Amino acid sequence: MNRFMPILLLASLLCVTACGSETDPTESSASIANASPADDLSANDGDSATALDVISDPSHDRMTQTAPAEFDALFHTSAGDFVIRVKRDWAPVGADRFYNLVVNKFYDQNRFFRIASGQGGSRFVAQWGIHGEPSVNRAWQRSKDAKIMDDPVIQSNTRGRLTFATSGPNSRTAQLFISYSDNEFLDAMGFSAFGEVIDDGMETVDAINGEYGARPDQGQIQSEGNAYLKKKFPNLDYIISATIIELDS
Repeated sequence: MNRFMPILLLASLLCVTACGSETDPTESSASIANASPADDLSANDGDSATALDVISDPSHDRMTQTAPAEFDALFHTSAGDFVIRVKRDWAPVGADRFYNLVVNKFYDQNRFFRIASGQGGSRFVAQWGIHGEPSVNRAWQRSKDAKIMDDPVIQSNTRGRLTFATSGPNSRTAQLFISYSDNEFLDAMGFSAFGEVIDDGMETVDAINGEYGARPDQGQIQSEGNAYLKKKFPNLDYIISATIIELDS
């Protein structure tokens, strides 16, 4: 049984505290832009209040649109740019949630708060998806619509694949990870990949600052947002903006 322990420990790193009272059993407790946690929330219709309302309500009409069958998402980050290509038929529920989060600017100013290590010290995943504004996190914790149903696993969690983190069955919310290695063992655990980094984008993902490993505390990120991360982990790389690029049919 001991030979399975490293795999179980790696998988536990993908637990989230995004909703409800889940806790992460693995945690104990480039420069950052001077933007406030709620910066860039004016991206929708030039109305920051409207934008904040939208991303604070997972059931909002603008958060429940059906994604295109295939689309690209450009992530402009402090470490450089990368593009994720999403194919909806890989995992339609997850693809729709991701599409709406990006369209409504949820991921803008998100920190890559966890660069988890795998066996042998190699990188395991890059994780993000806790909002920099605590009021948004509180709204998601209280919303019955925050969690989405699982998708069947169709594509494997190989290097460069994008997948939602979970806290158990049917618990996906907004946290994501990109696999640094071929993590096929996650397939049998229900982690359904719905997109992948394309072209030379993994060069940027590989360059994301990993000096803090898995040290940032998810509970504190939820309650204090980017203010906590800027103070305690000032060198974290972050998403400047994420934008949908619909492909020609």
